[in-house]
Amino acid sequence: MSDAYHVLWVDDEIEMLRSHHIFLERKGYRVSTATNGDDAIALVKANPYDLILLDEMMPGKDGLTTLNEIKKIHRYLPVVMVTKSETEDLMEQAIGKQIDGYLIKPVHPIQILSICKQLLECSNIREKQLSPEYVRQFNEISEQLTAGDMDHSDWIELFQRLIRWELELEAISAKGLLETHLDLKRECNQIFCTYIRKKYPLWMRGIHPPMLSPDIFQRIARPHLERNKKVFFILIDCMRLDQWMGIESLIAQNFHIQKDFYYSILPTATPYSRNAIFSGLFPDQIARHHKKYWKERPFEEASRNRFEGKLLKAQAIRLGFADPNKTRYFKVNTREDSLNFHKKLDACQNQQLVALVVNFLDILTHGRSESPILRDLAPNESGFRDLMKSWFQRSALPELFQRLAKSGFVIVIASDHGAMMCNRSTKVVGDRETSSNLRYKYGVNLQCDEKWAIRITRPEMYRLPADYLNKNYLIATNDCYFVYPTNFHRYQRHYAGSFQHGGVSMEEMILPAITLTSRS
Repeated sequence: MSDAYHVLWVDDEIEMLRSHHIFLERKGYRVSTATNGDDAIALVKANPYDLILLDEMMPGKDGLTTLNEIKKIHRYLPVVMVTKSETEDLMEQAIGKQIDGYLIKPVHPIQILSICKQLLECSNIREKQLSPEYVRQFNEISEQLTAGDMDHSDWIELFQRLIRWELELEAISAKGLLETHLDLKRECNQIFCTYIRKKYPLWMRGIHPPMLSPDIFQRIARPHLERNKKVFFILIDCMRLDQWMGIESLIAQNFHIQKDFYYSILPTATPYSRNAIFSGLFPDQIARHHKKYWKERPFEEASRNRFEGKLLKAQAIRLGFADPNKTRYFKVNTREDSLNFHKKLDACQNQQLVALVVNFLDILTHGRSESPILRDLAPNESGFRDLMKSWFQRSALPELFQRLAKSGFVIVIASDHGAMMCNRSTKVVGDRETSSNLRYKYGVNLQCDEKWAIRITRPEMYRLPADYLNKNYLIATNDCYFVYPTNFHRYQRHYAGSFQHGGVSMEEMILPAITLTSRS
C-alpha cells in the first residue's frame, strides 16, 4: 500500500512546494521535509525513509555532496535529484553517483507522483495491471490445448509465451500468479509429450518435420557461406531457451539478432543431439556411415563426442557448404580453455567456418546433482537461469562477442539440448549392460511404467541404431527420471529436483538457433 511509503523532501525553498506535499499526502504518501543537507543527513540517520527527493542547489552542502553522505548511510535508498540546471555535466555526475531519478524544475505534482510510483510501487502496479491480461492469456492457452490441433510451430510459439510470462511474473514477484503459471506449464508439457509420441515417428519419415538437429548447419549456416560470408558457430551445450532469453539483452547492443528455432532429436542427450548437429545426420546414419566415430557403449557415452570436428568436416565435404580445409573446430571446458582460445582467434580470420563448443552448462547441470552448494545456488529453474546469466557475464564469452563484432564473421549460436528439472521417479528394470542415463535408457528387454516413458522397440523408426538383436530404448517424458528397484528410495531422494536431459519436454526439445550480425 502507498500509505506505507515515507518520502523525505529536501529543498531550501520547501514552503513554496507545500501544494506538492499536500498532493502526495492525498495520494497516501507520508511526506517529511528538510531545508538543507545537514538536516537531511541527520534525519536519514534517525529515520527509515523509502525515497528522498533532493534539491541540487542549496546553501551549505549542495545536492551532490548531500547525496554522497546519504549513500554512505543507506547505499540502496532511492534518491531523486530535483534541479534547475539542465547541464549535461551535472546529469552525468548525478548518474555516476547512482541517482535513481532526475527532474528539472519547475516540477508538476504529477511528475513527482509518477516517479514515486515508478520507484516504490512499480511491482504492485504491474501485478495489478498484468493480472487480467494473464487470466485472458491463460484462458487462450487452455482453449488452444483443448482444441488439440497444434503443429510444431504452434508449440514453439506457445513455449515462448510461457517463458515470457514466467520471466515477467518473476520480475514482479507475483507469487500467486507464478504458481498458477507453473501449473499451466506442467499441463502444457504433459500434452506436448503426447504430441511428440504421435508426431516424432512421422518426422523421422520426413512427414512435415520441423527443423531438427541434423538440419542446423545446412539451414542456418550454409546460406551465409554461400554468400561468401564467414561463419562462427558457437554451441553452448545444454542451453535452454529461457536461459538464452535471460542473456539476450547482454548481447543485443552490439548485434542485430535473428531468432530461429528447432527441435532436438531424441534422446535429447549430447552423444545423439550434438553429433547429429555436427554430422548433419541422424544417429542411425552416423553409426552406419561413420562406424569409427560411433560406438554405443553404455558407460562410455562421453567418448562419442570426441569426433565432432571430424564429423563437421565430413558434413562440409558431403554437402559442399564449406571448404573442409578452411573449417576449424574447438572445444572449451574451463575458463583457462576459453582464455587460451582467445589467443588462437586471430589465426581463425582466414577460415570459412569456425565451430566452438562451450561445455560449461552441461558440466554445471551434472555437477548440480552431486553438489549441495550448487543446489543451494540454483534451487529451481529461476535460480538455474540466474546462475547461467552470472556465469555468462563472468565468462570469456562477452569479450569473444566483442571481438567477433569487428571480425566480419556472421555468428550462429545454438544449443544441442536443454535440461528438465525432474521431480517424479519411475522404476525401470534392465540388465547390467543397460545405459546409465536417468532420462533415457537403451538395452535389452527394458521395462517401466509406459505412462511416463516412450518405449521404443523398433529403433529404426526413431532413426536410432538397431545394432543388436532386441535392442530397445526408453525415453522419459514430463519431469520423470528412471530409478532401478535396487536402493530405489535412496536414488529417488538423491536425484529428486535435479536437472537432467535425454527425455521429452519443451525445455529439452525446443531450442534457439540465433544468428548475430554486427551493428557496425
